[in-house]
Amino acid sequence: MVQKYQSPVRVYKYPFELIMAAYERRFPNCPLIPMFVNSVIISECHSEDGASQVIERRCTMDVEAPRLLKRIAGVEYMYFIQKNSLNRRERTLHIEAYNESFSSRVNVYEHCCYMVHPENEDWTCFEQSASMDIKSFFGFESTAEKIAMKQYATSIKKVCVYWRDLLSQAEGTIFTPAWICGSVGVAPGGEGPQLDQVYCPVGTVLEFLQARFSAGLTHSTLKIPKDQHVLRFLCSRDFNLEKAKEALCQTLTWRKQHQIDFLLDTWQCPQLLQDYYTGGWHHHDKDGRPLYILRLGQMDTKGLVRVLGEENLLRHVLSINEEGLRHCEENTKIFGKPISCWTCLVDLEGLNMRHLWRPGIKALLRMIELVGANYPETLGRLLILRAPRVFPVLWTLVSPFIDENTRKKFLIYAGNDYQGPGGLVDYINRDFIPDFLGGDALCDVPEGGLVPKSLYRTAEELESEEVKLWNETIYKSASVLKGAPHEVLIEITEVSSVITWDFDVCKGDVIFNIYHSRRAPQPVKRDVLSAHNLACPAGNNVQLIDRSWMLGQDYSMVETALTCREGESVQGSHVTRWPGFYILQWRLYSSPSCTSSSRPRVDDVLASLQVSSHKCRLCSSQFSFHLSVSFDVLPLF
Repeated sequence: MVQKYQSPVRVYKYPFELIMAAYERRFPNCPLIPMFVNSVIISECHSEDGASQVIERRCTMDVEAPRLLKRIAGVEYMYFIQKNSLNRRERTLHIEAYNESFSSRVNVYEHCCYMVHPENEDWTCFEQSASMDIKSFFGFESTAEKIAMKQYATSIKKVCVYWRDLLSQAEGTIFTPAWICGSVGVAPGGEGPQLDQVYCPVGTVLEFLQARFSAGLTHSTLKIPKDQHVLRFLCSRDFNLEKAKEALCQTLTWRKQHQIDFLLDTWQCPQLLQDYYTGGWHHHDKDGRPLYILRLGQMDTKGLVRVLGEENLLRHVLSINEEGLRHCEENTKIFGKPISCWTCLVDLEGLNMRHLWRPGIKALLRMIELVGANYPETLGRLLILRAPRVFPVLWTLVSPFIDENTRKKFLIYAGNDYQGPGGLVDYINRDFIPDFLGGDALCDVPEGGLVPKSLYRTAEELESEEVKLWNETIYKSASVLKGAPHEVLIEITEVSSVITWDFDVCKGDVIFNIYHSRRAPQPVKRDVLSAHNLACPAGNNVQLIDRSWMLGQDYSMVETALTCREGESVQGSHVTRWPGFYILQWRLYSSPSCTSSSRPRVDDVLASLQVSSHKCRLCSSQFSFHLSVSFDVLPLF
């Protein structure tokens, strides 16, 4: 019976040439791979230009098998013939191996391939397949078959460990550049890569992946990001593992809460944006990066904010970034090289003091902050053209909110300087330069203009629209009154799980607590309120802790109480120490002198209602907030 094995594609985040430098250290033998005893070159040939070579070796392997089976077979080692075909021009290595020992009884064939990652030319992929056909083996065919498959699986795991150690030894010793016709070997003087080449240290990658797993991402419902996205966060945080992990986790949570993965399928761009938002995608630059053009000077930012509101504009900007990621993937396939960022061209002709309207600047700063936090290293280059005299004022306002590494990608041209040497022609093909900048390419970007004031909406209407957009996320709203806290129950079955929360305080101040109980609490019944012919003061809140429960006996506090002020956005997490029931509680904040109990209950509300019949007084002390609590149990290990 023929047994087959197919490995998953493994990705080594190193350039192909460094992988080959480490691979050559296997021969003729390698102490880090004890099962590979020795090898002898049988034949060797090279092309004239040095681009390709074929080496055939006879390899001695120490196969792990029961001693009795080895004695019956009469061998101590197994011999294989290995043929390596290296193509430096195409940056591929094909490995073919077959057994020489017992070839009349057993046929083993293995094929491996190292190739450049299709989306990142500085990474290397490895794929492995094998087949085995045991015809006869001294009556131990079934046993040999099981041993062979088990041996294959365990040896692959060990080789992965050995391979990591080989990379650790090879890394930093020399820099092997990509093959160039007529030259083979390391760069003169062993010089390292250029500034635009980012090599991720092997230890950093392994530690980061381990950190990503330990954060519980692979066990949660959060979408696991692609490797190129992970690398973006590493690069943006200068390969600081803790900072990169924290930023990545926050982005994944943010994407899940606001359903960003479905934004392009659900977002319907308003007609007003299609007519007056002066931005759009336009071909690509000389590096193959998608090109986005924004005629900011022709955009009526005040009018757009007054008609659509900040939230609609923000969603539109996020959809543009999501489109950018798609365009990068498409251009990667078109140009046959990794494209991971885009170029943005901003035309400031027409920029004036109207663009410095305070609410518009506030919205712009929020967009910069949000995009910078969740789409790091996606901007490859920013070309700012025809900057007027008012531009330094705008730059002074926004530049402190832009990451330093991102600011280094800005190229600013005043007047017609972009038409001279070092201008647009250095970055964009002449055929793609827009017509409004003196080029021949037609540009579909809207010309903009002033938004009619008749379309302006009141602040109340815009606020209502923003609340509607809030409700389209997974955020839930709740209200808290004096004596009527809001509580959320989470059942934990495994210790060292992680509970995360994210909420905004919209009105009033609140105290946030986390309690643990081994008993399952039951929601407090509203029958008492109904008996007094009173409406529930906070119909959208839930109370779980029974008023007969005693703190320290029936339940305990597991986190220090947190006071949250009006307008604050609060995120956090808690690592559970015990299984059971965890209660997240939000209660109205009041000064100690006004509080007779650390845990006011519904009875307090009833007492206050009996004192006064004016229900509006309750509303004046109301606290409201938007809440999102992650119910995912994220095991740490």
